Amino acid sequence: MSTPLVDRRGRWSNWGRSASSTPQAVVLPASEEELCSLLAAAHREGRRVKVVGGSHSFTDIAATDGTLVSLDRLQGLTAVDPVTGLVSMRGGTRVWSIADALERYGLALPNMGDVDRQSIAGALSTGTHGTGLAFTGYSGIARGFRLALADGSIVTATPQENPELFQAARVGLGAIGVILEVTLACVPSFVVRADEHPVDLSEMVPNFVDLCRSEDHVEFYWFQHANQVAAKVNTRLPGDAERTPLTRRQLLLDDELLSNGGHRALCELGRVLPSAVPSLNRFATKAMASRVYADRSDRIFVSPRRTRFREMEYAVPLADFEAVFAEVMATVNGYKDGITFPLEIRSAAADDTWLGTASGRESAYIALHRFVKEDYAPYFAAVEPILKAAGGRPHWGKLHTRTAEELRTVYPRFDDFLAVRDSVDPRGVFANAYLDRVLGAAPGRA
Repeated sequence: MSTPLVDRRGRWSNWGRSASSTPQAVVLPASEEELCSLLAAAHREGRRVKVVGGSHSFTDIAATDGTLVSLDRLQGLTAVDPVTGLVSMRGGTRVWSIADALERYGLALPNMGDVDRQSIAGALSTGTHGTGLAFTGYSGIARGFRLALADGSIVTATPQENPELFQAARVGLGAIGVILEVTLACVPSFVVRADEHPVDLSEMVPNFVDLCRSEDHVEFYWFQHANQVAAKVNTRLPGDAERTPLTRRQLLLDDELLSNGGHRALCELGRVLPSAVPSLNRFATKAMASRVYADRSDRIFVSPRRTRFREMEYAVPLADFEAVFAEVMATVNGYKDGITFPLEIRSAAADDTWLGTASGRESAYIALHRFVKEDYAPYFAAVEPILKAAGGRPHWGKLHTRTAEELRTVYPRFDDFLAVRDSVDPRGVFANAYLDRVLGAAPGRA
């Protein structure tokens, strides 16, 4: 099984090295027909199939002992309407490639997360999002799907045609069907001006919600024991606005040497010298560059992530942010070990997806990270009860311990989603241990 998806022993691992499995087979179909034939055979024979994108989910959502399928050979735009902004693309299309493909049409994705290595199918299926109270995650801009169901049939799902299936597929967790094609609502291309600077912690936390309402995109990073945060405020500008991108020297010095190489060194040093972590973190906060620059939107939204880590992220009601984050900070500062990765704080608009983390409510996102060489479980376990008590919803692609019984209490349409899942995949062709935990077993998976 010599493919980019598995190692020499046939073992698949995710980017964060927090999940792995040994599939019986690995397939990269070259056509929809090939994929559907594979699904039909698996359905008849009772075999399981999982689709993997960029392997950037930290959970075992893509792990399988059955057939592992990559859509890497099914990429690219299939239709573009520059007037309406509706753009269709194949499910395997990598997010990093979309901006270049759209540029010739004068279009762009409305918002992006800070990582773009995912396939668009994977980003939709796990509820990937960026930041900004006027903007949803990718699933909020989905306008239609072509799906391959567990039996190999192909269906179209839109708000008008198969609307229940459409709603379930918007954040489908890989449990509904394979996204062959998705139509997204894009916007005219635009420039973003980034203002990165340190802010006192005592100023940022109480003003975060108001700042999110007055600015287009706001996020900040806070290190354990630090009294300042590294803030990033992005302002949207017209597509013909002047661009003042980072110079090659700035990219090399700030982003590669300090943010990636320097932070990796900080993590390694903190691992062997835990007592130095408070000082290291205060240094890291001050060392983050204060700078203002402007460029094409995707080049501002996305940041390189070269130091491997594991992550847990929860969405909590925006109105409760200050109180929840104060409790989180106290717990992190009181944690017995030094933590050399910062917490990342963002926000998003409410959407009407069934299983989106911002479904029905404006949300603040609190993300915790741990260096890949350190044990993340005790740290995440210390903070997760706070986020659960706040009615938090875990990011589907990031580490958490929630079960179907718990998740039903924070998602009003949870059972509606299950009804669709049970109708289109009653035998659990797309099931695995993760989906059994967060959704419950499919009815025909005895």
